[in-house]
Amino acid sequence: LSAVVEEIEECYHKGQPVLVGTISIEKSELLSNMLKRKGIPHEVLNAKYHEKEAEIVAKAGRKGAVTIATNMAGRGTDIVLGDVVPKLGGLHIIGTERHEARRIDNQLRGRSGRQGDPGSSKFYISLEDDLMRLFGADNIKGIMDRLGLEEDQPIEHAMITRSIENAQKKVEARNFDIRKHVLEYDNVMNTQREVMYSQRRQVLENENLKDSIMEMIAEVIDRLLDIYAAKEIHPEEWDIKGLSEYLLDIFQLKYTIEEDRLENISREDILEMLIEKAQAAYDKKETELGSDTMRELERYIMLKIVDQKWMDHIDAMDQLREGIGLRAYGQRDPVIEYKFEGYEMFQDMIKNIQEDTLRYLFRVQVKAAPERRQKTYSMSYSHNDDAEKPQPVRKQKKIGRNAPCPCGSGKKYKKCCGRTV
Repeated sequence: LSAVVEEIEECYHKGQPVLVGTISIEKSELLSNMLKRKGIPHEVLNAKYHEKEAEIVAKAGRKGAVTIATNMAGRGTDIVLGDVVPKLGGLHIIGTERHEARRIDNQLRGRSGRQGDPGSSKFYISLEDDLMRLFGADNIKGIMDRLGLEEDQPIEHAMITRSIENAQKKVEARNFDIRKHVLEYDNVMNTQREVMYSQRRQVLENENLKDSIMEMIAEVIDRLLDIYAAKEIHPEEWDIKGLSEYLLDIFQLKYTIEEDRLENISREDILEMLIEKAQAAYDKKETELGSDTMRELERYIMLKIVDQKWMDHIDAMDQLREGIGLRAYGQRDPVIEYKFEGYEMFQDMIKNIQEDTLRYLFRVQVKAAPERRQKTYSMSYSHNDDAEKPQPVRKQKKIGRNAPCPCGSGKKYKKCCGRTV
């Protein structure tokens, strides 16, 4: 940065406006402090002073102006040059370091020499910069050691420029690979998302979901038979008890097969019989609740379960993605592993949606609200003026005010005991 400050000072005394590009707010603040110690007036254009951006950019092309800007500041604006500035060489661009992408360097260069105006640009780079530290610093440092150059010795050579460009190409290639891998991971979730949203849209738009429920019943029963009564297994080895428990759990069906009948019955017969029994039980449930009520329940239950299972699946896929990169240590491609396991998890989610939907539909019961016993009261309404006022109840004979007091004092009632009444 010392070399940058020296060139800024030279341009300032000459009157040529300077625009300094930095990659971070911290570096722009550091450079600003160094210029203050030199007594060079300047403006800082970064995210901290975004409200003054238009005013600072408007003055950046005046004679003797020094402006320090970050990448996000002042982009897409033309810097108008002062009257005498073209004779001084136009706007001079200084880059404090080379960016990871050549595109950003070209954007900084393009802020001068616009619309036929004169201008110049120069980039400064250090072996301690992030770009050179990650790529290419060893080669350039070896060259400097062989030539016996001092630490602060400036170097201007085409070979250095080519090394920097090669380092930028490596960074761009690395970033491209990162974006490519991210896209491959995102494509897996995007494909699953399209399938789920398509099915959810069908639930919302389809008025009658009974056909879908019937197909769901057949698929679930067929899948259960693959688990408990597979084709490749002898009938005597079928897990009839496990099948009966699962049928009772999902369809509320009580089903058993005697061992002596296993040899005379095929898997297809069991499949057809179970589907028929389950669909008949569903029709009975619909008769009890009513067709309209059943259609509403189907839509409500399916949407609720689909949404819940999909949210759980998204969380599970995020957890899988966080640790899938470790598969590379086992000589396996993480992307292929992610696709394979993601597909299996998606299929498990579809199975759980079907089973939970049927489990809720076969268990649901609608109870009518009990009728409230209403008590009838004889009520009369009258205006306040018409309402009957309650009359006081007297337990003894009324005593006149001028009558003798019953206490025996000989005085009138109003002047004796009648005073306190």
